Amino acid sequence: MNPLTATSLSIALFGALATWIALSPLSGLVLIWAIFIAWAAFAALGADNAALKSTIVCGIFGVVIGWIGAFIILKFPLGEVLGGPLWAAIVVAITAFSVVFASNLSIFGAVPASVLAYAATFAYLLQTEGRMSLETLMSTSFENPLLIISLSVILGGVFGKLSTVAAGAVSAEA
Repeated sequence: MNPLTATSLSIALFGALATWIALSPLSGLVLIWAIFIAWAAFAALGADNAALKSTIVCGIFGVVIGWIGAFIILKFPLGEVLGGPLWAAIVVAITAFSVVFASNLSIFGAVPASVLAYAATFAYLLQTEGRMSLETLMSTSFENPLLIISLSVILGGVFGKLSTVAAGAVSAEA
């Protein structure tokens, strides 16, 4: 089988499996869209073992920095003085700078994975009703983005790796 067909088939099958897992046994523990974001980061980083490590490490780093940013926005009342949008913009500027600047350390060198997970953290908090709250951020449940987005990032990297291995095996058989 040619490599493009093998890759397409592998992504289709593992994508279906990831969707079923996210909507059934792990429903409420992972988010399919966050899995696919991490999977894309894995592919963009080279789809190899180093990409898997970088996707997971930098993805979780991005989640942590996003969480810290949300915590600062909510916990410190400068939004009352500056206005919520300006305060949020300042915090995002500082934390986004931190995400990219941390790439000076090789362990955080995969900026795409960090930024995508950072963005996924804010997407989850801002687009899921009731999640942008200190209660959510301090929760030990899977409502907390530290848990739900991080686990989704890990699964996204793993599914990316599995689909790459399967595609390689099928295309090698031809």
